[in-house]
Amino acid sequence: MISKRSIERVIETAKVEEVISNFVNLKRRGVNLIGLCPFHDEKTPSFTVSPAKNIYKCFGCGKGGNAVNFVMEHEGYSYIEAIKFLAQMYHIELEEIEMTGEQKEAEAKRDSLFIINEWAKKRFSNNLFNTQQGVNIGLAYFKERGFRESIIKKFDLGFASADSKDLFNAAKREGYNIDFLKELGLVSEREMDFFRNRVMFTIHNLTGKAIGFAGRIMGNNPKLPKYINSPESDIYNKRKILYGLYFAKNEIRKQEHCILVEGYTDVLSLVQSGIENVVASSGTSLTTDQIRLIKRYTNTIKILYDGDAAGINAALRGMDMILAENMVVKLVILPEKHDPDSYIKEVGPAEFINYIAENEKDFILFKTNLLLEEASSDPVKKAYILKDIVGTLSKVPDPLIRAMYVKECSNLLDVDEKILNSEINKIIKKEIRERNQRKIRNEKVDSSMEVVDKQDKLIADTQTFLKQSDEYQEKEVIRVLMEKGHAFYDETQGLLIVDFILMEVLDLLDYFDNPIYKKIIKFVKDIRDRGAVPDRNDYFNAEEDIREKYFELIMTPYEYADWQRKGMELQTQKHPDKNQFNEANQAIWRLKYKKLNKLIKYNQENIIKNSDNSEQYNTLIKLHMKLLNERKNLANLLNIVIQ
Repeated sequence: MISKRSIERVIETAKVEEVISNFVNLKRRGVNLIGLCPFHDEKTPSFTVSPAKNIYKCFGCGKGGNAVNFVMEHEGYSYIEAIKFLAQMYHIELEEIEMTGEQKEAEAKRDSLFIINEWAKKRFSNNLFNTQQGVNIGLAYFKERGFRESIIKKFDLGFASADSKDLFNAAKREGYNIDFLKELGLVSEREMDFFRNRVMFTIHNLTGKAIGFAGRIMGNNPKLPKYINSPESDIYNKRKILYGLYFAKNEIRKQEHCILVEGYTDVLSLVQSGIENVVASSGTSLTTDQIRLIKRYTNTIKILYDGDAAGINAALRGMDMILAENMVVKLVILPEKHDPDSYIKEVGPAEFINYIAENEKDFILFKTNLLLEEASSDPVKKAYILKDIVGTLSKVPDPLIRAMYVKECSNLLDVDEKILNSEINKIIKKEIRERNQRKIRNEKVDSSMEVVDKQDKLIADTQTFLKQSDEYQEKEVIRVLMEKGHAFYDETQGLLIVDFILMEVLDLLDYFDNPIYKKIIKFVKDIRDRGAVPDRNDYFNAEEDIREKYFELIMTPYEYADWQRKGMELQTQKHPDKNQFNEANQAIWRLKYKKLNKLIKYNQENIIKNSDNSEQYNTLIKLHMKLLNERKNLANLLNIVIQ
């Protein structure tokens, strides 16, 4: 296990601009650097790198972080793999420390699973090239399909012997853990080989490690499935893997689109023909995780399907999920009786690429035209089509893009745009309402708060109190806390900004609207309770939601004008970067003022409700006067006129 000291050294040494410049062309703009974001398609640079803060932020897609986060996102590395990558880049020797017994066991097991899969991969490859059975059956099959030896070796293809215990006996002989082979699905509980008499396709993760296998049966046995796959394990989750992505990711970025096909051999044929930005969904229906995996590298997916009815129906499944991720979806239906593998072999790479360019269709318009053909002149069928298309249009998150689709579909369906928009809005509102209801059910909301004064304690329902959001004011307090918490609020008393803010907001914490801001306050308090001052490394290593909020709040697309260089120093206040005392006060005062206004309004409602109860009425009146006086004091500090 890498020591915390080594990890901190890597994070402190790695300069975000140096790391990112290896992958992105950056240009100077003021104190920052800008470039085209590598995580989404853009024409105008919105990807900003701050050398001073040692972080990056894209104001287009929202991704941000430090050098470690960038390497993880860009290269698909785990956290430890990214640390090792940067350590190698900066020639830092990593210190290993002792792990707990449980940690050691989990790490050792995971490493063992990778090692066994690597061994099995080599075993299958050896069978393919160096055994008579493998050469006569497996290699002959691949060559008959037209695959060259270079592509066979690049993708780690192999052959599983027809001998029911070939792999098991070899593993036992070489001392591998049989229980791990069973967990990986290489061996059954009865200690028989899972893959027998099959050509083997290795499934790689984003770093190129073998995590699973797919086997195609040789011969014609109707009782056996044509393809079988490794079961899911600690290292393999088929919903989160795309076949060929390890080899395709750089070309996907370069071509600015990803070609998605159905089969393993489709990928092999296209790559062998020079079309390298291609992946397959590994024999599963397309999942949201797989879509988001593609979105790391491009915003456009071109999906190739067979030209028969089954292929066309397959083209219509799962597309709404892609639209919901705000991606561009193009469909290419190949000529009838062809799949990508057979068609590229028939017409060659150049003609294949031309066919894609000339026949790619926008998914929504393709679907609308196809359903219209099926409906013919049947008004009932057309009504169902309308509902189907409206459901698809509602999945498009961007309102401008959705408006363009509505216009096109309105013309095709001969339906007024207003009707389409009305139906779409109904669906969107329903989904928002259901999402909010789920959120309310899932969140454990404290339904009451205490209002305290010298005479009495009142327990009040907070539903009315929480109707108006104070998120902007909460956000500004958290921004100051994260960005300037380490600075002095009052140097003479040794009081830091973090301490000032914690003193002021802890009593208000139950009344915060945004749960992530509550969580950040508690996170910071825990650090201060340990006697430490939170710094950017604490935020870098925090949970994902805290880390992302940190990157969001401390980066801005704007820059301060360089008045000092122009001989025009600020006369009445410090430069904003050094004005933490004023910023902290303003943020706290505005938050308190907003909360007080709501509390006053709520207390007024309580006064009316309790007008018949003299004891509670008098208590509430006294509280009301106290709240008004406090609001007046805050208004004076903020130069606000109370109407």
